Amino acid sequence: MLSPDTVYKKKINDDFTNGKELLKDLKNNVTIFGSARTNEDDKYAKLAYDLAFNLSKNRINIITGGGDGIMQAANKGAYDANCAQSIGLSIYLPFEKSLNKYTNKNLTFNYFFSRKYMLVKYSKACVVFPGGFGTLDEMFEVLTLTQTGKMPKGFKIYLVGYDYWEYLLKFIEKSLYANNMISKEDIHIIKATDDIKLIEEEIKTLLK
Repeated sequence: MLSPDTVYKKKINDDFTNGKELLKDLKNNVTIFGSARTNEDDKYAKLAYDLAFNLSKNRINIITGGGDGIMQAANKGAYDANCAQSIGLSIYLPFEKSLNKYTNKNLTFNYFFSRKYMLVKYSKACVVFPGGFGTLDEMFEVLTLTQTGKMPKGFKIYLVGYDYWEYLLKFIEKSLYANNMISKEDIHIIKATDDIKLIEEEIKTLLK
């Protein structure tokens, strides 16, 4: 019988090895983050669907966490466009289903930290829709990686839902920046907009 430590190490290795195998040959990827609790008729779910659909029509693959809500809407947009890959990187959770039905490439991870890394490792941009603790965790992970130069040069981070993110953006500027916890350049890592056409065009230009 394998020891708990050996099992733990094997699961970590499986996460990274299988993730790399799934994604390594894919080009032109964009990651979409957002809540699993959003209803399909929510305005942000509709925006996520439209953005993913339009990006997929331009042969841009969509990567999400594979769950419900915003993630399902984005996967469905890519799936319906049927011009690129709709990818779901889910995780084993005891209290909710882990994968929506609108993916044509998917993998279920053992651990959040390995999943977070693989969600953005092969992407050139990420779009963050409204969400809870999980979405915030993913967003700040990517912000930190971008700030510290660990993401590819030119990596873009967009926030959709200006009203939703308004107080967080104020906190970043009025608390973090005002107290010299981040530099002015760090503020501009994020672009907050509800104009998904603008996001689409900028991503298309980025991936040319």
